[in-house]
Amino acid sequence: MFAAGIVLGGAIATFVLNDGSNVAISAATVSDLRAIGIKDFTGLVPSDLFSWSALLHPAGFVALIVGGFLVGFGSRYAGGCTSGHAISGLADLQFPSLVAVIGFFVGGIFVTYVVLPILF
Repeated sequence: MFAAGIVLGGAIATFVLNDGSNVAISAATVSDLRAIGIKDFTGLVPSDLFSWSALLHPAGFVALIVGGFLVGFGSRYAGGCTSGHAISGLADLQFPSLVAVIGFFVGGIFVTYVVLPILF
């Protein structure tokens, strides 16, 4: 039921709640993304990164499949997801949640500034 809810929620967000407008991001972010080869900013996510054709490209495969595996592995290894640690764990003053959230942010910054420029 949980997995079905994820698929149903994604379908509702894509086909019902999506008004066709682009996501508003800053000009500096657009410039930085264009510098690493991301050019299509229509829709909710860049199709250069998230599409079937991107999946067939080695960089897209790494970003989607390997990245998804690493997110799942990291969530299991850390004992929870980013939201669980950041909202529930930090609200409960759990030190492991603080370490996990810091790790999530450091990992995100590392991927943004080191891995994505290498892939694209």
